[in-house]
Amino acid sequence: MLLGISSSLQHSSPKEWAEKHKGLGLQAVNFPVDYLSGKEVYSAYRRAADEAGLVIAEVGVWRNTLAADAEERRKWMDYAVGQLRMADEIGACCCVNVVGTPYGPRWDGGYRNNFSEQAWQEAVGMIRQIIDEAKPQHAKYCIESMPWMIPSGPDEYLRLIDAVDREAFGVHLDVVNMITSPERYFFNDRFLTECFEKLKGRICSCHLKDVRLKEEYTFQLEECACGEGELDINLYARLADEERKDIPMIIEHLTTDEEYIRSIDYVRKRLSYH
Repeated sequence: MLLGISSSLQHSSPKEWAEKHKGLGLQAVNFPVDYLSGKEVYSAYRRAADEAGLVIAEVGVWRNTLAADAEERRKWMDYAVGQLRMADEIGACCCVNVVGTPYGPRWDGGYRNNFSEQAWQEAVGMIRQIIDEAKPQHAKYCIESMPWMIPSGPDEYLRLIDAVDREAFGVHLDVVNMITSPERYFFNDRFLTECFEKLKGRICSCHLKDVRLKEEYTFQLEECACGEGELDINLYARLADEERKDIPMIIEHLTTDEEYIRSIDYVRKRLSYH
């Protein structure tokens, strides 16, 4: 596995950005600019990553490509296509988004209709359209697994892969996002193994974080930094290595650069990572 972080770190140039990541012993990065920054800018970041020997793990979309408003949906669909084309051009492993939703005020929120047949069909059509318009040759388009929208588990992910039926559609694995039940939480070793067994050969990139059970009723889970929860991180890393030695594993959802640095140190010590 190639360790990276979702933070772009404070920097003033592409070279400084790459050198800071390399200086922390990281081997993978999330791309810090979008295609709207212009070819000159994003190409400079690509060159800096290449010169530092850093793998570009992910290009993010993070927009609601299923927005209820037709004009907004088209805007974000176009953005996703542009991001996927850039991801392909710069040699990124994948371009990633969540499915999104038209069913409530929060674009990535949980709503009953997220699991409706209509939502399923719209998601499949949306993914196909983005891939067909962008026509990537190398980078995969991925939908990140989520707790309250598809795909919320490995079986649902397999169904989505079959339904989309595009070679350029890959898996972005965020195991913590799919730990949504006592069984998956308390037996997360079994769940980790299930995910990698069922999605074998399709995983482009992974997110790395932790999860813990809150004491309040009812069953409530809380995302947390690595080492502050119950996820079997050692098994997660081993399964990722078995999937592919160069698979990116990206630490995410921390607040400050200092928190990311502490988490990097913890993960490297925990895994004897070099």
